[in-house]
Amino acid sequence: MLSEKLDLGKLKRSEREHTTTYGSRYFSESIPKYEMPEDGMPAKAAYQLIHEELNLDGNPALNLASFVTTWMEPEADQLIMDTMGKNYVDNDEYPQTSKIQDRVVNMLARLFNAPHECKSVGTGTIGSSEAIMLGLLAHKWTWRQRREKEGKPADKPNIVMGADVHTVWEKFARYFDVELKLIPLTRDHYTITARDVAQEVDENTIAVGAVIGTTFAGQMDPIKEINDLLVDIKKTKGWDIPIHVDGASGGFVAPFIFPDMEWDFRLEQVKSINVSGHKYGLVYPGVGWIIFKDKSDLPEDLIFDINYLGGLMPNYSLNFSKGSSTIIAQYYNLIRLGRKGYKDIMTNMFDNTLYLAGELENSGKFELINKNIIVPLVAVTLKNADFTVFQLSEKLREKGWIVPAYTLPADAEDVAVLRIVVKENFGRDMVEMLLEDLMEAYHKLEKEGPKAVKESNPTLLY
Repeated sequence: MLSEKLDLGKLKRSEREHTTTYGSRYFSESIPKYEMPEDGMPAKAAYQLIHEELNLDGNPALNLASFVTTWMEPEADQLIMDTMGKNYVDNDEYPQTSKIQDRVVNMLARLFNAPHECKSVGTGTIGSSEAIMLGLLAHKWTWRQRREKEGKPADKPNIVMGADVHTVWEKFARYFDVELKLIPLTRDHYTITARDVAQEVDENTIAVGAVIGTTFAGQMDPIKEINDLLVDIKKTKGWDIPIHVDGASGGFVAPFIFPDMEWDFRLEQVKSINVSGHKYGLVYPGVGWIIFKDKSDLPEDLIFDINYLGGLMPNYSLNFSKGSSTIIAQYYNLIRLGRKGYKDIMTNMFDNTLYLAGELENSGKFELINKNIIVPLVAVTLKNADFTVFQLSEKLREKGWIVPAYTLPADAEDVAVLRIVVKENFGRDMVEMLLEDLMEAYHKLEKEGPKAVKESNPTLLY
């Protein structure tokens, strides 16, 4: 009878023990959101509830906004699971993990062409943000020590960089009380120049920040020209100003695609380089690296000796505890792939990037703003369209594609860009499907006619 109601809550426990997880009472109740529940639930129910909720996230394979790695080999996955419970900072308990980290530092120093006479040092970090902070702190300390030794005031440090840098550079200046000399961009030229740097540096400059693979357009600051300028300034004015290279995106690309390009430790004033292992280092988040050309570039005052984990251990980090798994995964990639393996992967990504860029440009509807491609990234603006890149980005989401739209920094904020990051697992077939969906979205917006431009607050994923 329809009038008879079945109270599922009154079913006997035995009647519920012979069903699947979906038949348990936990799937007919709201999942706890704001307070811990008084009672727990079975592991399978908790897993399935969270697993189903995460289906609302985007598909990592279609996320063309982020540089971050979304795929690794099964053997790497297994190593990660094997080491998830190891706290990297506990060198006394996990000495072999510490040795493996040191091996990675040495491999990267040589990849970045550190001179043989140098004793390079470095450390693994949560990502390039921590690595940049550590590198710049070292340069601030070195500058201050030199000023004090010369009997000069050391209370007005500054740092020079372009507006093409990631926001962490601005955070460093604010958090650690350093004057920020931010060089604005100009329309049609989205990096700094050596001339720009020359106008900003002075005796209080702790470092010049230069980028290989900018967040906004994947371009490269003229690092060699900036180095030559600073070498000349050191000879004529006595200001020994180091360069910190932000290689978060390009540090794992340039050595394999542009091996003869001088941007690294071959240059006299390049004293530190950061790189993101979780970008083109092909490791899951989060792992980054800070490498100093020589141990003299890292003031000993910044290294802490700690003993409360069992033995006396040196520590240089902002974040104390860190999982070992991504460090081990980085080492796995380096010995698994070797230089040839990395070059093969980078070459495939570049081939697909150039194909994508060529198809977009040949359509006549897009203009490339990064014609000189340094990292596998395509950044375009619209040509003569009655809609915006923001609307195109939203339309692409209907098909599951995550393609960011944003405006460039000052003084090029009137330029709105669509950016597509090509990663290891984004093959030619995926590129062709993206192009098909992109053109379909373009034509749909074209047919709809002019629309009011929606206000947006774009977020770039680093």
